[in-house]
Amino acid sequence: MAKKTDAKFIFVTGGVVSALGKGITAASIGLLLKQRGLNISILKLDPYLNLDPGTMSPFQHGEVYVTEDGAETDLDLGHYERFIDVNMSKLNNATAGQIYENVLAKERRGDYLGGTVQVIPHITNEIKERIRRVADENKLDVLIVEIGGTVGDIESLPFIEAIRQFKFDAGIHNTLYIHLTYIPYIAAAGELKTKPTQHSVKNLLEMGIQPDILVTRTEQTVPKSAKEKIALFCNVDKKCVIEAKDQSTIYQVPIEYNNNKLDDIICEKLGIEAPQADLEQWKKYVKYVKNPVHTVKIAIVGKYIGLKDSYKSIIEAFIHAGSENRAKVEIKWVNSEDVEHNGPGDILSDVSGILVPGGFGDRGIEGKLLAVKYARENRIPFFGICLGMQCMVIEFARNVGGMKNANSTEFARKLKYPVIDLMSDQKKIKKKGGTMRLGSYECEIEKGTNMYNAYRSTNISERHRHRFEVNNDYIGTLEDCGLILSGRNKQLNLVEAVELPDHPWFVGVQYHPELKSRLTNAHPLFRDFVKASLNYQK
Repeated sequence: MAKKTDAKFIFVTGGVVSALGKGITAASIGLLLKQRGLNISILKLDPYLNLDPGTMSPFQHGEVYVTEDGAETDLDLGHYERFIDVNMSKLNNATAGQIYENVLAKERRGDYLGGTVQVIPHITNEIKERIRRVADENKLDVLIVEIGGTVGDIESLPFIEAIRQFKFDAGIHNTLYIHLTYIPYIAAAGELKTKPTQHSVKNLLEMGIQPDILVTRTEQTVPKSAKEKIALFCNVDKKCVIEAKDQSTIYQVPIEYNNNKLDDIICEKLGIEAPQADLEQWKKYVKYVKNPVHTVKIAIVGKYIGLKDSYKSIIEAFIHAGSENRAKVEIKWVNSEDVEHNGPGDILSDVSGILVPGGFGDRGIEGKLLAVKYARENRIPFFGICLGMQCMVIEFARNVGGMKNANSTEFARKLKYPVIDLMSDQKKIKKKGGTMRLGSYECEIEKGTNMYNAYRSTNISERHRHRFEVNNDYIGTLEDCGLILSGRNKQLNLVEAVELPDHPWFVGVQYHPELKSRLTNAHPLFRDFVKASLNYQK
């Protein structure tokens, strides 16, 4: 019999279709329970066999979210952190690849004493052990576990079986199953259809799990009769059919759940006694998001524009920064290849700020460099992140420093001016997965700079994900030409931030500030960038 813990466990599954928003639901529940004074965390179980999403294409997977301890994780961990304002770690995201790797490593060591290694019990036990470990190491009151994918997927079966068993390991009064489904509106019939939800729950029942609560995604208000029908056919209490109607902002979702008494129901079913959730500060910032005083248009010039989830944290950081500036940031999505082929003038003439985000590979790089040059020459507020900062250095070296064809060794070999180069500790690394400079590193900031004005501190810590860095051989030349190196990691002797002194706001950072932005605490660089863009617009 597996060890019982003092924690309570909530398992969130999804049915009918993918991309329903299980991560937002898990994060919203986490916020509500945290605001009731409970110590909570969230674990994402991903059924794919990759060890992590670090080597996956942004077009296929979206953003890779990096934690403080350097784990490359699913973008849902970003939602968790932004909602509950608790830093996740490598423990908070487990993939099927990690689970199988651990089991096979134990088999090679002889831990199973010659026994046949099988999905049940060995894989399922490993999944359950990961769940318990997160709860125990963090001394949690409640752990919310999101199961990736859609119920019925073959790859999800071991995870579903593991959480079915978990109820009997942890105790039936310590576990709760929440199933997120979709109620489609058929326009031709003029009605909502509950049958997909019924079939999804039936599928879950066939796997041995009876959901305690159903959260129904919908574009239309679900009538009482439909909720009663769902409750009857899905074996749940009427009050446990919770409507999740589409909202204008994801930050309204926990407020709606609270209005529908979802957190009350959860506490009742798990036997938790806790005060009502304090959402006053959260509601204040949501009000700012929904009722902006100003609108400002900012361009994101990137190479993964076809899948906006590739820049999920940047999008959310703009919402947070807009809220603090009482403004709505209207994002203009610009493919850097379009800038490369057509020039920046017509494409960027209507924006009040330009951001060039991170990325890999040489596709569209010349377009990004043209966007940097356009912002510099026209004194448009500019923000470069990771590769965007490297593009700032390359453009400055070429067009101000006189270093013709300066470039990064990521894009070209045998360069006369390799102003961006592979970090020295990266040159012997052959494996791609999990080997970049990852996670939180310290940075010392120069006083009197835009960086210092934003942070109001000379010592900060930010998260990284890169292999290339400013080549220290050119630092003196770049500074002589007027580039300010406003942030450095002196222990590793690396440039972390650059800016121009004679420009309204022209800042680039090697790290990813968007990963630490929160609704109730916007990142200072995004806040000041949006403020500078508003000033430019005026």
